[in-house]
Amino acid sequence: MTDRPYGDLRHLVSDACRVLAARGLADGILGHVSLRVGDGTLLVRCRGPRERGLRHTTPDDIHLVDLAGAPAGAGELDGGWTPPNELPLHTEVLRRRPDVQSVVHVHPPAVVAADLAGLTIRPIVGAYDIPGTRTAAGGVPVYPRGVLVRDRRLAAEMTEALGAGPAVVLRAHGLTSTGASVPEAVLRAISLDTIARLSLHIVQAGGTLTDLPEDDLAELPDLGDTFNHTTAWRHELTRCAPDPGPHPYLRPEN
Repeated sequence: MTDRPYGDLRHLVSDACRVLAARGLADGILGHVSLRVGDGTLLVRCRGPRERGLRHTTPDDIHLVDLAGAPAGAGELDGGWTPPNELPLHTEVLRRRPDVQSVVHVHPPAVVAADLAGLTIRPIVGAYDIPGTRTAAGGVPVYPRGVLVRDRRLAAEMTEALGAGPAVVLRAHGLTSTGASVPEAVLRAISLDTIARLSLHIVQAGGTLTDLPEDDLAELPDLGDTFNHTTAWRHELTRCAPDPGPHPYLRPEN
């Protein structure tokens, strides 16, 4: 399997799966990550005959398919591999959002619990997590159906709820986040999970959720892609495994 095309990108998507599991955003065998790689094709974590869950994902679990879920290369789904049931969740976003390159779908317990408790994801923090604050300040919509997004009809409903935003909460289900890169989509999901957990802690402690004042929000700088994504991604890889080994898509200058 090592000679398949897009080897570095398969490694990237598999790393993303393990990072999400290490952060507790996808337990057991739930969740998946995709990456657009061409006109009508994507790399996505697929399920194989020896499914072990996101935490144990390797590049061999990542396969190239088209928007209908058919193999988009020789031998891609041979040996019992199948795309996730919720592949339409990924493909409908990629169809409708040319700005999106990566889609993450996970089941963070705090995000689900906060939404069911009536708590929306709001910009309650500031410099604690600047990218997360900016995402929350733009509003995180909710898709109000706790269904398996297994076909284009349901995926279209979810994508309508997502709109032009970076993420959408799926009620009684989980979270879908997007990005111009795999790290961006993953880090957004992590930030929103952090805000949801803080929201629950605050309310459980008897506090009241309060948005960051506009003046404070305006003072938050954009620390740049190197800090927000590249450095943060290196941290997540190391956090995932103390000695994570080589990551061929990471160049020395990154």
